[in-house]
Amino acid sequence: QVQLVESGGGLVQAGGSLRLSCAASGLTFSTYTMGWFRQAPGKEREFVAAISWSGGRTSYADSVKGRFTISRDNDKNTVYLQMNSLKPEDTAVYYCAATSVAFVVVKVEQYDYWGQGTQVTVSS
Repeated sequence: QVQLVESGGGLVQAGGSLRLSCAASGLTFSTYTMGWFRQAPGKEREFVAAISWSGGRTSYADSVKGRFTISRDNDKNTVYLQMNSLKPEDTAVYYCAATSVAFVVVKVEQYDYWGQGTQVTVSS
């Protein structure tokens, strides 16, 4: 079956950096659009970034543009989220997701598979 396993979360001070990874198995990774979402306590899950199957197209939420970078390695079946200049408001559980939609999409309901999430906590 499809598995998405996130790693790389943790506790970091404001202004610091983290790199999240998501290792995929059970699907033809190179044909899936991949996304990162996050959910803070008491809030709905929200879009963070997405990348097309080839890596040629990306999309970012306005709140993370210029600070976060999504990338993928199709040989390793892995998608990454480099997070720089972190802010306390970035604190959330971060989820990796995969969709068979052939272009970059940003809605939760457009994604087929989800990981279990990794906690990111940014202290002020």
